[in-house]
This record gives sequence, structure tokens and C-alpha cells, in this order.
Amino acid sequence: MTTTASPTPQARPVRLGPRSTAALLLVGAVGVVAFGWPFLAPPSSQIGAHAQDAPWLFAGLLALLVAVVAATISESGLGPKAVAMLGVLAATGAALRPIGAGTAGIEPMFFLMVLSGRVLGPGFGFTLGSLTMFASALLTGGVGPWMPFQMLAMGWFTMGAGLLPAPDRLRGRAELALLACYGFLAAFAYGTVMNLAGWPFMGALASNIAFDAHAGVPANLARFVAYCLATSLGWDLGRAVCTVVLTLALGPALLRALRRATRRAAFETGATFEAPEP
Repeated sequence: MTTTASPTPQARPVRLGPRSTAALLLVGAVGVVAFGWPFLAPPSSQIGAHAQDAPWLFAGLLALLVAVVAATISESGLGPKAVAMLGVLAATGAALRPIGAGTAGIEPMFFLMVLSGRVLGPGFGFTLGSLTMFASALLTGGVGPWMPFQMLAMGWFTMGAGLLPAPDRLRGRAELALLACYGFLAAFAYGTVMNLAGWPFMGALASNIAFDAHAGVPANLARFVAYCLATSLGWDLGRAVCTVVLTLALGPALLRALRRATRRAAFETGATFEAPEP
């Protein structure tokens, strides 16, 4: 009688502990407020004054993101091998972003984030997503008040792939189908969340779909849906389709390469040094 050995549990280069989890929750809460304030503030508030606070929000979110990375690294004992892998993947993702320049949503970096988050876990995924977006912003000259929003959204995007179920038992076509579905839906979610970063500041440019500080939540929600359909649906669909195609085409080879590199790196095994024999 033969038995099939269960897959070896996947080592994680960054494990979430109490401090890093608390920092992630704090950043997530601030991010929800930063993205969703048009639906959270009452119509009677002086919501238009938020535009003057954008630089402060930029600095605050960026500082919180740095705190998350620092807490994660200090608590997990991120070693040189994990730092090297983080640097390589972030540099690769940053280099992939200019390909297509976002034309029709062709953004190949998203599929790399999905596969990396899947293999390396949510802690590494959030760090990788944020760092990749930061590096790509420097590379493409896209530094501005929108950058911390992009960093946070990409961190969530990559972390979500690491939170998908059964990472050590699901393999083959079923895993690829799961990752393709996640990439498709998350690509739309990323575009929708990023729309919230700019939609409230349209003013009178498009009165039928712009944010109305004096309207209620249902009216503004209808305006936001119309805004997404009119401005970003094509790009979001292109991004989602591109992510699915690249995941199905390159996913098997890249997943094997990432898992092989993770096993060989032995992140959870500390380096030991022995004195030479006399």
C-alpha cells in the first residue's frame, strides 16, 4: 500500500506577529478612512477643505507604511536572503510597470504581485506591493499625493493573494484558476479603490458624476458608479484580462521558480558559522 506524502508547508520569509499585525490593522483603518471619507462624512461637514489636507495625508500615510515595514522586519527577523528576494521582486515589478505605460490597462506587474503574494505570504506580500509601487513611482516620475494611495492599494492587492485558502494543498490547474479569478477581481478592486483617491476633487468638471459634498450617500454612490463606468472601466477590464492571461500563461513556471527559490533560501533557518579546524 502506498501513501502520497503531503506537501511540505511553505516557509514564509515574513511572518506576521502581534506588532506587525497591529501596524497593518492601523494602516488599514487609516486607509479605509482616506479612501472612503466621501461616504463617511455627513453632508453638513466642510468636506471641501479636505483638498488642503492632501499633503498632510500623503505624509501621514507614507509614515504609517514605513512603520508597517519596519515593524514587520524587526519582528520577523527578515534576513539577508529575504531582503535580497524582496529587492529582486520589487525591482522586477517596477521594471514591468512602464511596459504598456498603462495603455488599455496593460500592466503586467499585477500578475507578478499575485504569484509572489501567493507563494511568499501576506506579510511579504504587503511589503512587496508597497515597495514595488514606491520604486516604480520613482522610476516613472509618478511621485505625488497619489503615491501613498497606490502603495497602500498595491500592498492590499498583493497581501490578498497571500491570504487565499489552502496554500500548501492546492496545486496545478485548480490553483491557477483560483489565482486567475483573484487577479481578475482584484484588478477591478484596485482600479475602483484608486478612483476614490481622485474622484472627490473633480469639482465642477463633470457635474453629473462628480462628488457632491451636500448630497447623501446613495446619491454620491450613484455618481461614483457612473464615474467608474465613464472613466476607468476600459482600463480596469484591460488590467484584469492582462493579469488573467499572464497568470495562466506564465503562472506554472513562475510558481515553480518562486517555490524552488524559497525552499533553497531556507528563510527560517538561521546561518551558523563554525571556526575552522586547526
